[in-house]
Amino acid sequence: MAARGAFRAVQRLCGAALFLSQLYVLSGRAGSLMTTNPTQPQTTLPKSQTSTSTNAPYLKLPESTTIPSYVTQCPSNGLCSRLPPDCMNCATNYSCIYGKPATFDCKVKPYVHCVDQNNNEQENFTINMTCQFCWQIPPTDYVCTNSTNCMTVSCPRQRYNATCTARDHIHCLGNRVFPKMLYCNWTGGYKWSTALALSITLGGFGADRFYLGQWREGLGKLFSFGGLGIWTLIDVLLIGVGYVGPADGSLYI
Repeated sequence: MAARGAFRAVQRLCGAALFLSQLYVLSGRAGSLMTTNPTQPQTTLPKSQTSTSTNAPYLKLPESTTIPSYVTQCPSNGLCSRLPPDCMNCATNYSCIYGKPATFDCKVKPYVHCVDQNNNEQENFTINMTCQFCWQIPPTDYVCTNSTNCMTVSCPRQRYNATCTARDHIHCLGNRVFPKMLYCNWTGGYKWSTALALSITLGGFGADRFYLGQWREGLGKLFSFGGLGIWTLIDVLLIGVGYVGPADGSLYI
């Protein structure tokens, strides 16, 4: 009898535990149904459209505009015909007659502002030029590099390879940078008048040769007293006509 009573008590405890567990599961489902709205699905915004601030909406910043580098070389509100070639686009015609006047239609590049003769802003204009390539323009219309390694007082006169560039206001056909063979024409700062004056007054002591940087000849004249006067007279003539020049091969000022 006691065993039967214990068995019934265990059954009652198991039933009570099963009932409580089912009640707990049902209460959890009811809570989830109350907190979630099935008719309105939850949507997530992409990171690019969300704002870190809860007060300010998301704003897309405008893209920064970069100004081309050629604008710095283009004078603002100047004459269109005087603009450098890098500031305009021209419809050049290479079939024009060489040496004859030619007219080309041009248009300014973006961010470039220029005016006509009446101070009116314009974009399309024409330029008048001589039909010739850039390497054919006069020497006054281009600038070249100098060389300090060639001799200017040699016979025949020496030439050097120079790189020349057409000036900004000059319009021509072809490449604006071109090579040229030019005569050596650089100077080291020696004056012809000073060399001649030293040759006449102190030539017997070799002062003229020392001034021109010719130390060996100067010492020879110094210890020979100007070659007993003969060397002195010869140097006066040679420096006077420009045959004897600076030792570095440069020209007189």
